[in-house]
Amino acid sequence: MIISASRRTDIPAFYAPWLMTRLRAGWCEVPNPFNSAQVSRVDLSPAAVDGLVFWTRFPRPMLCYLDELETMGHAFYFLFTLTGYPRSLDARGPSLDAAVRVFRDLAERIGSHRVRWRYDPIVFAHGLDADYHRRRFEALAKRLEGATERVIVSVLEPYAKARRRLTDVPGIELDKDRLTALAGSLLPDLADMARASSMQMDGCALWESLEPIARDAGIVPSRCVDPELVARLSGRPVESARDGGQRPRCGCAPSRDIGMYESCGFGCRYCYATQRFDAADANRSAHDPEAPALLGTRKDAAAAPHADQHSLL
Repeated sequence: MIISASRRTDIPAFYAPWLMTRLRAGWCEVPNPFNSAQVSRVDLSPAAVDGLVFWTRFPRPMLCYLDELETMGHAFYFLFTLTGYPRSLDARGPSLDAAVRVFRDLAERIGSHRVRWRYDPIVFAHGLDADYHRRRFEALAKRLEGATERVIVSVLEPYAKARRRLTDVPGIELDKDRLTALAGSLLPDLADMARASSMQMDGCALWESLEPIARDAGIVPSRCVDPELVARLSGRPVESARDGGQRPRCGCAPSRDIGMYESCGFGCRYCYATQRFDAADANRSAHDPEAPALLGTRKDAAAAPHADQHSLL
C-alpha cells in the first residue's frame, strides 16, 4: 500500500508532528470525507506501507524527521509545488527564495530523484500571461537544476469551488477552450526549458485536447504517485494499475490518502481541496497532534466506529 500525505492538505508543512506520532504508533484513523461517522484505521507500519508520497509547498518542518523516517524503514519521496505566484493567488505561501532553499536542502539530503518539482496549476490572468510563465519557469528551472530530475505541470481545472474564489482576480481565464489554446502554445517552450536544465517534463492529467501537443513536445503523462519509483525505493513489487478513484486522466497508482479536507493553511485561491478558508483555519487551530485522525481528538480512537482498514481505499 502506498500512503499519500496528502492530496487533501499539506501535511509536511502544517502537520509534521502529527504524522510522525502516527508513524511511530504504526496506525492512524481517516474519516470518510462523505460520512464522518465511518472511520478507517490505516496500518502505517513499515511492513504494510510500500512508500510514503508527500505533497507539499514547504516541507521544512519535515527535515528534522528524515533520519527517523529512514531508520523506521520507510521509503518516501516528495512532490514539491513551487510556482512563485503573486500574493493575489498565494496569500500565505512561503517566499520564493525560502522555498527554493528548502527544495535544494531537501534534494541534497535525500537525492534529486526523490524530490519532484510541481509547477502547477498553470494559471492565466492579468500579469500571468504566457510570457510571464516562460520567464518564471525558466528562472526557477535554472535555480533548481541538479536538485530534481522531473518537473510536473498541469493546467488550472476550473472546478466550481475554485471558480468562485477566482472570479474577482483581474483577467482570470476560466474558459476551457481558451485555456487549452494558451497552454498549447506554452507547454512546448516550458518542456524545452526543462530539458535545458536537465529535467524531464511530465503532464499531470492534461486534457485530451493537449495530448498531441504534449506528446510532440516530449511531455510524458505523469504518475505523481509513481509505482516504479516506489518499487525502486522500497525494493518491493508495487501495484502499477491506475487508481480508479482519481479523475479520469490521472495516471497515479492506487494509494491511501491520510489527510483531511478543510485543513490546509496556505489559502491558495485556486485550491481544489479547500472550500472554505475560514473553516480550514478553525480546524488548524483545533488540531490535536496526539489524535489518531488529523482533525480528531484523542478520545476519538475509542469512540468512533471503525470500518475495515481497506474498505475505503
